[in-house]
Amino acid sequence: MSGAAAPGALDGMRVIDMTRQGPGPYCAMILGDFGAEVIRVEEPGGGHGATDARAAAFNAIHRNKRSVTLDMKTAGGREVLARLASGADVFIEGYRPGVTKRLGCDFEALAALNPRLVYCSISGYGQDGPYSRLGGHDLNYIAMTGALSLLAHPGGAPIVPPNVIADFAGGGMYAALGIVSALMARVRTGRGQYLDAALSDGVLYLHANIATRYFRDGYVPEPGNWLLNGGSPAYNVYVCRDGRHITICCVEPRFWAALCEAIGRPDLESVLGKPAEDARTRTALAETFRQKTRDEWWEILRPIGAMSAAPVLGLGEALQDPHHHARDMVVELGEVEGETVRQVGVGRMFSETPASVRRLAPLPGEHTDAVLGELGYGEAEIAALRGAGSFGSP
Repeated sequence: MSGAAAPGALDGMRVIDMTRQGPGPYCAMILGDFGAEVIRVEEPGGGHGATDARAAAFNAIHRNKRSVTLDMKTAGGREVLARLASGADVFIEGYRPGVTKRLGCDFEALAALNPRLVYCSISGYGQDGPYSRLGGHDLNYIAMTGALSLLAHPGGAPIVPPNVIADFAGGGMYAALGIVSALMARVRTGRGQYLDAALSDGVLYLHANIATRYFRDGYVPEPGNWLLNGGSPAYNVYVCRDGRHITICCVEPRFWAALCEAIGRPDLESVLGKPAEDARTRTALAETFRQKTRDEWWEILRPIGAMSAAPVLGLGEALQDPHHHARDMVVELGEVEGETVRQVGVGRMFSETPASVRRLAPLPGEHTDAVLGELGYGEAEIAALRGAGSFGSP
């Protein structure tokens, strides 16, 4: 198991993760990787799918967490959660608006017990607004915010990308940034606060720079009609002789000049920034890159420092790439059932408070008794709660 030489940046913070789908657990994973103690509260029978040690070991999104099973329909389950929240720094929930109030764990109820609590609700469209009651998934949120309209070739239908943009960037990571900021504000004010983290807000927030021209002059970006989405031959993807692809991003004159020299096309150096020449330039580059394989081009272009180029790697290739291993972005976490456990790491962001993977994902409810013991429950009380169905069917 990977360890840290010093406490993480969020060491000493306790986080209650009461979320289900990708954005919430990913948010809590980030906080856990950065040093927080994360206790995951799960519904009986509604675990995260890790039904055995091997499944848990490879389940990165729930690493650095302990798991407690509580039935919030029981008085005992609600009482345990209240006690957990009373000593926590952060509470994250991912229910639809109004559900936590029915369960007795809304912000007002928990803040009355713990005024220093930072409470984050993660939802698709937020707690208010015309769409707040709508359900959805990543594809819906990037569709509603204009992101999906740009993920296409000119004149083609939008692609269906992996659920990274809304669920993980606009959702989990956006929420984690808000939580850390609220913890910093608490140092100044002494009080926690409520965070309404909407995935649709987070995705639109990613558009801050792209939207500048729309607000300034009404320009609406479409696939292939602007510099950074395929409109320029100097910032594009090209197929190579082996059917694989390479990217070039040479919109600066010095990068473009270096590229033209490296690929043996000095005749193209003068056409950068001349839209009337774009079609001819794109055709010339396409013909040139088809003359060698992807990896042959990469060997030619990689040594040239003053240029932007990179091969299009499959995920498996990326996870094996030596650069990512050198940056600790792929880590080995020991063995489970004789199999080496690997996960995506956190990298080398911190110089003094390193992030780390300290424990593998738990089985659902694995730490219920231990956590309740830490909260002051005696063995007889835990047995009584179990008998009453507070942790699920007795």
